[in-house]
Amino acid sequence: MNERFVVFDLETTGLCPQRGDRIIEVGAVLVENDLTQKEFHSFINPGKAISKAAQKIHGINIEMLTGQPASEAVLNKFKSFISSSVLISHNASFDMKFLRYEFSRLGLCLTNKAICTMKISREIFPDLPDYRLETVYRYATGNPFEKIKIHRALDDARLVAKIWMKLMRE
Repeated sequence: MNERFVVFDLETTGLCPQRGDRIIEVGAVLVENDLTQKEFHSFINPGKAISKAAQKIHGINIEMLTGQPASEAVLNKFKSFISSSVLISHNASFDMKFLRYEFSRLGLCLTNKAICTMKISREIFPDLPDYRLETVYRYATGNPFEKIKIHRALDDARLVAKIWMKLMRE
């Protein structure tokens, strides 16, 4: 596989950017020729509360975001990081919804192609009990008992990169 792509994940204040929810963490891995070349990670201070449900999932609270940069600074850097690369994400419809909304809100253009590992996993591994990130990762890597850390953006992006490389070999 001789291709450049960026695997990314976001953590957010809630589920709907149109209702005011915002990105609070961005993690990404630039992969080229099956090797991780660079990583990107940043918290974002959303200037608003984080829903209790979201905090329960990712463990990020508003105190952790105090003093962190605003979305404009982080997303401008992220735009440079992704360049024109294909974007890979697990549940890409969720992540791309937020990314497109935030880019649009900031007057940034996002034309990158996006690919969803969750969607592809359903086609390649039709018998899994579910398609949560940890389930697909354990199945794809062949290590069902590996302890993994999930729901932090960079950790998830690293896992998705491994899933993507496995899916491309299937």
